[in-house]
Amino acid sequence: MKLFNKPGACSLASHIALQEVGATFDLVEVDTDAGKTKSGLDYKKINPNGYVPSLELDSGEILTEGPAILQYIADQHPQSGLAPNVGTLARTRMQEYLNYTGTELHNAFGPFFSSTATEEDKAKAGVNVAAKFDYLNDLLDDGRTYLLGDNFSVADSYLFVVSNWSNFVGIDLKAWPNVAAFVERVASRPAAQAAMKTEGLI
Repeated sequence: MKLFNKPGACSLASHIALQEVGATFDLVEVDTDAGKTKSGLDYKKINPNGYVPSLELDSGEILTEGPAILQYIADQHPQSGLAPNVGTLARTRMQEYLNYTGTELHNAFGPFFSSTATEEDKAKAGVNVAAKFDYLNDLLDDGRTYLLGDNFSVADSYLFVVSNWSNFVGIDLKAWPNVAAFVERVASRPAAQAAMKTEGLI
């Protein structure tokens, strides 16, 4: 397999999941601004949308969209426990959290990484991100270790990566202690450490 990634981007969640299951894969870095892989390939021929992650399977098929890739990785390695069984309430909850992270929190951070965003845009984004963290802080206030309870899932991988972007845009997670503690827990996992080291983030 090949994981097309950009260091620190949402593709890091898929990288962590691959590390969690002990998969054998190649990491292919992408310059999404230039639209090329590090070796100079036209990335739009791999993923017409131009963003990461993409996962090339051994069959040659390409998967795109982070939440779909995360669930594929988990389902190919059921022994890992990274996703509850299909059809269960727990599986639906995991999908709920994946969708929230992608459509709400991830999108809220968007202006911080946009070259065309104004300072006013970024200020509004900060308010929006804070509201999302308010929700997550309340969600985690019941003492759960991870989103689904005691068991780490691919939803945690994605939420960790996006929440951790706060470090790069000047948002202090101390205002949301439950979120901060969650980020620290996931960051300490060997798979997260391995992925971040490989991507040059730590």
